Amino acid sequence: MVAVKLLRAFMVLLGISALCSGTTGTRRGSAALDQRGHRHKHPGHLSLHRHRQHSGKEGQVLHRSKRGWVWNQFFVIEEYTGPDPVLVGRLHSDVDLGDGNIKYILSGEGAGTIFVIDDKTGNIHATKTLDREEQAQYTLTAQAVARDTNKPLEPPSEFIVKVQDINDNPPEFLHGPYYARVPEMSNVGTSVMQVTATDADDPTYGNSARLVYSILQGQPYFSVEPQTGIIRTALPNMDREARQEYDVVIQAKDMGGHMGGLSGTTEVKITLTDVNDNPPKFPQSVYPMSVSEDKVPGEEVGRLKAKDPDLGDNGLVNYRLVDGDGMGMFELTTDSETREAVIKLKKPVDFETKRSYTLKVEGSNPHVDPQFLAWGPYKDEATIKISVEDADEPPVFVAPSYTFEVEENAPQGTPVGRVHAKDTDVANNPVRYMIPRYTDVEEFFSINSEDGMITTTRPLDREAKAWHNISVSATEIGGHHQDTKVRVNIRVKDVNDNPPEFAANNEILMCESVPLGKLIETVSAVDKDERTHRQHFTFSLAPEVAHNQNFSLKDNRDSTASVYVLRKGFSRLTQDVYYLPVEINDNGFPALSSTNTLTIRVCSCDSKETILSCNVEPYVLPAGLSTGALIAILACIVILLAIVVLFVALRRQKKEPLIVFEEEDIRENIITYDDEGGGEEDTEAFDIATLQNPDGANGFLPRKDIKPELQYPIRPGDRPAANSVDVDDFIKTRIAEADSDPTAPPYDSIQIYGYEGRGSLAGSLSSLESVTTESDLDYDYLQSWGPRFKKLADLYGTKDCCMNDVDDGEDS
Repeated sequence: MVAVKLLRAFMVLLGISALCSGTTGTRRGSAALDQRGHRHKHPGHLSLHRHRQHSGKEGQVLHRSKRGWVWNQFFVIEEYTGPDPVLVGRLHSDVDLGDGNIKYILSGEGAGTIFVIDDKTGNIHATKTLDREEQAQYTLTAQAVARDTNKPLEPPSEFIVKVQDINDNPPEFLHGPYYARVPEMSNVGTSVMQVTATDADDPTYGNSARLVYSILQGQPYFSVEPQTGIIRTALPNMDREARQEYDVVIQAKDMGGHMGGLSGTTEVKITLTDVNDNPPKFPQSVYPMSVSEDKVPGEEVGRLKAKDPDLGDNGLVNYRLVDGDGMGMFELTTDSETREAVIKLKKPVDFETKRSYTLKVEGSNPHVDPQFLAWGPYKDEATIKISVEDADEPPVFVAPSYTFEVEENAPQGTPVGRVHAKDTDVANNPVRYMIPRYTDVEEFFSINSEDGMITTTRPLDREAKAWHNISVSATEIGGHHQDTKVRVNIRVKDVNDNPPEFAANNEILMCESVPLGKLIETVSAVDKDERTHRQHFTFSLAPEVAHNQNFSLKDNRDSTASVYVLRKGFSRLTQDVYYLPVEINDNGFPALSSTNTLTIRVCSCDSKETILSCNVEPYVLPAGLSTGALIAILACIVILLAIVVLFVALRRQKKEPLIVFEEEDIRENIITYDDEGGGEEDTEAFDIATLQNPDGANGFLPRKDIKPELQYPIRPGDRPAANSVDVDDFIKTRIAEADSDPTAPPYDSIQIYGYEGRGSLAGSLSSLESVTTESDLDYDYLQSWGPRFKKLADLYGTKDCCMNDVDDGEDS
């Protein structure tokens, strides 16, 4: 830092000396001067050029028009921190004779703030430190005017003050820190990324902005190009599995990288991306596994996994079975989460049949990079040896299920069938049989525990239950009490043990006018026994009615029979119901028969033989009104009842007092006005004796809201005197009557009286007569009644005071 500061001071001194020696802005002479400024080789010096015009003849000189001054460019070194203002340049006019009559004026960018001019001498100074990175140049205008009249002596001219750059800004990486990725195993010189630094100094002047890049950290793995900032790999075969991330520091230095230049650094984090450069590898060459013979297909036997250090798709491994004597007994799947090869049981294994199996598993990469094929092969193999373990298996039935038959009504102990199970283990232990009770709740069957013979416990009924589905359990004696169950279906064979009966309703409806020989019904029969294609029913009349004169029965030989009428002239009045016993026989073995009765009901019919009624009805109605008249009478009664109910409802809507009086009670007026009165001492408003009800003096007052069932007379000792005006006693008497009256509601009308009580210290507050009468009342006590009576106290107190003053005046 000290060296940099000394260098800056040296450059500033050089600039000041150049300014002092070459910043004059005027030139006298007769030659024509170019008014356009041209930059001099040395910044800060005024460059004036004389232009000559040659005619066609050599040596002929053209005279110039006289001009007082010509402006050029001035230069100021930035960041100057000297004690005195920097002299930028001097303005001078030919008309200036040095007598002080000329005044120089400066205007434009920074005039008066950054740049000031001595209006007498024309010297321009920079009063502030300038920064080229903020503003590189300033455009100013100079003019010479007469001091006394401010009249311009020459036209104004513009000139430029340029800020000369120094190396005061270090390089900066505006987008750092950087992150980059490059594949592992990349060749030397593979481009990783490019970093770029910026320098705020002037790139067109000197070396202040000429940058050179270098690597400070990250060698020998990476390098950087000095001029472009491109980072490249520097070592071959960088392995991600060995190291994945690298922290690289890049430096940018100005001044072409020479001593004294400024520098800036940035960090670059470089990550090696994965490529498939590693084949899968099983950690073991042989994997021992075992499976018990009692395992069912689909259960897991074992797992294995090949290791691949690559990532993502490069590290995926596919597994498959390639060889072995267990390929038919086992299968291989892949766990989607753990990427493990899972060996599962495909078929049940038997320890007694085969006790070991061998499998060969291959694991391979599905995605192979052709660039690294020479590093292969990208697969590996392992051997799995599976041993079968012996298990205490339950017995096994010879058949998967059993179906037996037994006739219904067979006696108890009839054999049904035999089941057989055996122990498949090496021990071959004997087996015990039993019927689980939940499969034969009613215990129709039993089984011999040793030989498996099933027998009945009581006769069976096919019509109640045709099939019995039970289970038989076989348990190995001396084993681990494992059992095996088998389904046993028992069919109950049918026996002809149910007589036939009518299939449908055995009631026949017949008209009174039925003609002779008419078919009135065709009957059929059913049998609860099992129906066969050869089943047949025959019909005949019972012997006791075989020669009746009313009906006949004809067997149709197709398990149906027809009923015919043998006479005519049936009458419901004579006989309305006929019973016809019919005997039905089946063709079972042994044959069964039953007698069923047909009910024939005589009905009244119209001319089209449509049945009207089958009930017995009298032909002569009892004397009296007809049905229509009775309905009309009932309708009239209902209408009258509705009118009465409506009338009562309308009457109840009227508001009436609770107590009935022959004359108007005067208390209603008091209640209506809601007048509290003037207290117990004010008796001029109304007679307090009117509170008594003369109508209720002789008995109990009836109430209109409740109709009392029992009335209790008032006790003579509780009634006050007739002429008594003691309201307190009157109210207490009324309260006692209400409390002792069980028919009265919990409220009473006495509570509305505004009785204030006895002995009020305040007396009556009425002031109705105080205005018109000459009262000598003293209102001083109102002052002690508190803030609520303050208004009254002020009104009456003020009035009394004023009245007293008037009286005193009159007396005087």
